[in-house]
Amino acid sequence: MRLILALLLLATTAVHGKRLQTPAEADGLLQTPDAATTFAFLDRLDAASDRIEVRRFGTTPEGRALRVVIAGEVRPDRALVFVQAGIHAGEIEGKDAGLMLLAAIAANDRRARRWLEHATLVFVPILNLDGHERRSRFNRINQNGPVEMGWRGTGQRLNLNRDYLKADAPEMRALLALINEVNPDILIDSHTTNGADYQYDLTWSMDDTVVQHPRLRAWQEQALVGRVQSRLERQGHLVAPYIELNDPTDPRKGFTNFGASPRYSTGYAVARGRVGLLLETHMLKPYPVRVRATLDVLSAILDDIAAHPGELRAATRQVDADTVARAADAGASVPVQVENAGIAEDFAFKGYAFTITQSEVSGGPWIRYDPGQPKTFTVPFYRKVKVAQALKPAAAYAIPQQWTALVERLRVHGVRLQRIAHDARVPAEVSLVSKPQFAPASFEGRVALTAFEHRREMREMPLRAGDWLVPMDQPLANVALHILEPDAPDSALRWGDFNIVFEQREYADGRVAEQLARDLMAADPKLKAEFEAKLAAEPEFAKNPYARLNWFYLRSDWRERDLGLYPVLRVDAATSTALRSK
Repeated sequence: MRLILALLLLATTAVHGKRLQTPAEADGLLQTPDAATTFAFLDRLDAASDRIEVRRFGTTPEGRALRVVIAGEVRPDRALVFVQAGIHAGEIEGKDAGLMLLAAIAANDRRARRWLEHATLVFVPILNLDGHERRSRFNRINQNGPVEMGWRGTGQRLNLNRDYLKADAPEMRALLALINEVNPDILIDSHTTNGADYQYDLTWSMDDTVVQHPRLRAWQEQALVGRVQSRLERQGHLVAPYIELNDPTDPRKGFTNFGASPRYSTGYAVARGRVGLLLETHMLKPYPVRVRATLDVLSAILDDIAAHPGELRAATRQVDADTVARAADAGASVPVQVENAGIAEDFAFKGYAFTITQSEVSGGPWIRYDPGQPKTFTVPFYRKVKVAQALKPAAAYAIPQQWTALVERLRVHGVRLQRIAHDARVPAEVSLVSKPQFAPASFEGRVALTAFEHRREMREMPLRAGDWLVPMDQPLANVALHILEPDAPDSALRWGDFNIVFEQREYADGRVAEQLARDLMAADPKLKAEFEAKLAAEPEFAKNPYARLNWFYLRSDWRERDLGLYPVLRVDAATSTALRSK
């Protein structure tokens, strides 16, 4: 193993010539440096090269300064490649690979000079910085090195790769501000796998479904799956699509493609109209192998952009233009969720021989791999997905100003909002939501809404000066759609931001409600029949005196008119134009 590590380091040095040795390389790529050592090295690179700028872009809950490195000039004619590492701080090879990449740039390496002629690299070495500093030998039981590594959660115990759309974490809000500033063309997120053992040292995932714009799907197929993967394989890497086993105890049952929603980095990139690439090196490969795989894929992507200048940037600019133009098409729909199509194709899975025994400890099957026996299995790969949900965006959305948290979230994402200047009454489509079902436990600190009934109706609604309009003729329209449409899988409603609309504020005392119920039934025989049918059909309702009386209260003129009213209005193009022109 020491010989393999030495050869890897020698190969790295040969590629980059004279350059600064990174802290991880100084330790034989067996350890990863702490934050202070990492940032001190970045400062050395900054001082050594006018091509590199190190900046602060936020502060963690524990008071640490987040750092970003910008290599090259941010210019309209150059592709912006955004790479982030350490979103899960134990999965940290992206940081050490990125430092090696930057060292080559600082050394004015010929290959690196070519990169910066056509691209700008923006690199976040440690996103989960508080988790990174919670270093231990015991943070990732599934992983083969480095000696010490960081922790998955932040100082607030949040998983940042579930936080893109809800943006609860200060680290995520800072990252989104940075993304808004530089407007990347591709977002690359570096991770390490969990799960099965196999021969591949690199797996990756990108959205190549109908959710992604066809221009970007084409670029991904040609550039990444075509040219970049071929280059990596010529370098000796084994590359496969991200492996999600159908059965963790038996790889022969194959694996499944899944569409990442915008809570994840790749799904969020797609919502912004960009390429999102998830890198997953294999947890059981030695750390030097994983660092090298990450370095090689980043280098190959930069090589490809340099060899085909303008392709990626032209594609993302077309996506922006198409998204803006779509607002004029009242019949347009946007796929927001996919599901597996259930169609299997044969896949030559490069795994290892394994045994499955019945465990007396867990009571279930126990799989054990033999890495000394590489073996190729033909397994079903459920690669194809289909649209599970598509939504028709409104021409614009109106948000009453009191819903400040929602407005702030849209601003964090860079969504364009416009203040409504005058009081007005407008025709609007409203959403009425009822019968909420909540998750039985919290997830990422939220009690999510898992199901609800939803109906729409047209009403004349009041708007006040200072309320907000979200026009959809903007590049970030899909981000707004995912947040604002109640039915979207990661909407603000589903994340629990509006649980309050289901809470009844006023009620009738029993002594009053008893008479109210009698008066209503006497005045409306149909209501009386509906009540009696409900008593017969729903035993739990029939046994609950409060529920029975409240049923009448909610059908009286005393009821709360906005109970269950989702406080975001859909307005048409004419109304949007009128509100924007005042």
